[in-house]
Amino acid sequence: MSRFLFVAVLSFVPVMSFAVADDVRLPRSSPESQGVSSKAIREFVETANQKIDTLHSFMLLRHGHVVAEGWWKPEAADKPHVLHSLSKSFCSSAVGLAVAEGKLSIDDPVLKFFPEDAPDKPSDKLKQMRVRDLLTMSTGHETEPKFTADDSWVKTFLAHPVPHKPGAHFQYNSPATYMQSAIVQKVTGQTVLEFLKPRLFEPLGIENPTWMSSPQAISTGGWGLMLRTEDIAKFGQLYLQKGKWNGKQLVPASWVEQATSKQVSNGSDPSRDWDQGYGFQFWRCRHGAYRGDGAFGQFCIVLPEQDAVITITADTRDMQAELNVVWDKLLPAFHAAALPANADEEGRLKATLANLTVPENHTPNTLKLPGTR
Repeated sequence: MSRFLFVAVLSFVPVMSFAVADDVRLPRSSPESQGVSSKAIREFVETANQKIDTLHSFMLLRHGHVVAEGWWKPEAADKPHVLHSLSKSFCSSAVGLAVAEGKLSIDDPVLKFFPEDAPDKPSDKLKQMRVRDLLTMSTGHETEPKFTADDSWVKTFLAHPVPHKPGAHFQYNSPATYMQSAIVQKVTGQTVLEFLKPRLFEPLGIENPTWMSSPQAISTGGWGLMLRTEDIAKFGQLYLQKGKWNGKQLVPASWVEQATSKQVSNGSDPSRDWDQGYGFQFWRCRHGAYRGDGAFGQFCIVLPEQDAVITITADTRDMQAELNVVWDKLLPAFHAAALPANADEEGRLKATLANLTVPENHTPNTLKLPGTR
C-alpha cells in the first residue's frame, strides 16, 4: 500500500526505557474468568508465529482485564515501540479534544488557520477543504504531498493540487494528519504531544511518550509516536469505554462515536479490512470492529461486540494476513460467560507467551524518511 511509504520520520527522539508502575497497570486476570479460552489464545499465538513474519508483542483485554500478553525477545514490556500510522488515531483524539474546548470546528476551512502559508491564488477546491476532510482522508488530493527537509510542510501541503472535490474522494494521506497536528498547535500554542499529556497520556498512566517533529517543530501527527504495548491497549480500552476512564470523561463520547464510525467509503471488497470504511483516523473492520493501525503490523483493534481490545506490534508486510489470523483464531475464543478454570491450558499458554523470540534470520523492514534525500 502507498501509505507504507509515508509512515516514517525526519529525526529520531532518543528512546527511554522505564518501569511500569503497579498503580497505572491494567488489571490482570485469567482468560477463563473473563470468558476466553486459553487454548484458543495459545493456538492464535502459535499460528501467528508460523504465518506472520514477524510479531513483536501481543496483548488481549477482555472486560477491561489483561488476559494474555507476550513479547518476542528482544522486545519487552517496558520498551516503547514505534507506532507508525497508529499515531494517527492519537492525533485525531487531540483534534477532538480541541474541538470540545472550543478551539476549532471540524467544519472550519483549512486555509483559515494558515493565511500566511496559502498559495497566492488558492483554487476553489482548496478553499473548500475542511478539517473534516483532513480527518477522513478525503482532502481532494489525487496523490500525497511530498515533504522535504528544506521547505515548510504546511506550505507544501497547501500548494499541492486538489483535483477532486474535498469530501468526495478517499485518498490515504499522511500529510493530512500532519496538518491536523499543525492546526492543533496553531490554536492551542502546544504540540499535540504537549496538548495530550495532561488530557490523555497522564490520566491513562502513559509515561514518557515521545513524538517526532517536522523541521518546523510541529509533531508529525500521522507517524512518529512511540509507546509501550500496554499504553496502546489502554488507548483502545478508553475508546471501548466511549472515552471514559476511572469515572472521568477524557474524550467526549460523541467524538468517539464519530471517529470510529464509517464517515467515508474506501472500497467494496467484503474480505478486506481496508475496504470497510474510514472514520476520523480510525479504520472500520469486519466483524463490527474498528482499529487504529500502522505500517508493518501495528494494531489497536477494538471489538465492541466482544467487549475486547487486541493490541499487536509487529514487523510484517502482510497486515491483512495478520488480521486474518486474529479473526480466524481469536474471535472463536470469546464466550458470553466465564468458563471453568483450566489450569493446564492456562499454564501452556503462559509458557508459550514466555518463550517468544524474533527469528534470527528476520530482516527488519525499513521506510524512507520524509524530508530526507
